Amino acid sequence: MKEKLIRFMQGRYGMDQLSRFLLILGLIAVVVSSVFVNYIAGLIFYILGWALLIYCYFRVFSRNVQKRYAENQAFLAKTYGIRYFFQKQKNIWQQRRVYHIYTCPSCKQKIRIPKGKGKIEVRCPKCGTTFIKKS
Repeated sequence: MKEKLIRFMQGRYGMDQLSRFLLILGLIAVVVSSVFVNYIAGLIFYILGWALLIYCYFRVFSRNVQKRYAENQAFLAKTYGIRYFFQKQKNIWQQRRVYHIYTCPSCKQKIRIPKGKGKIEVRCPKCGTTFIKKS
């Protein structure tokens, strides 16, 4: 059975970031459609959700790899700003275990100070302003 699935998927595009996004968005639209009391709004969300799911699976099983790759690259280019923002926030939260992150009062530059050093004088590397903070 596993060999049949592998043989079937050979030459097909498979799952990428755009397909995952379409799958999640389609499932959310189908679930939201059940919440609406208004029949027409619920029907619109239901049809939209199934259309997104069908398009997602069309992309996954497609043999036109170049076109699907180009679609995914366009999606990644358009969502770069949002993905970068959340990646940066995740990185900041991971660093908060070991570092304090302060902003310079004059130029608003973010400065990373190691925790556990007591009160220290911090010098901004960008503008040279000094200020005292607890680390």
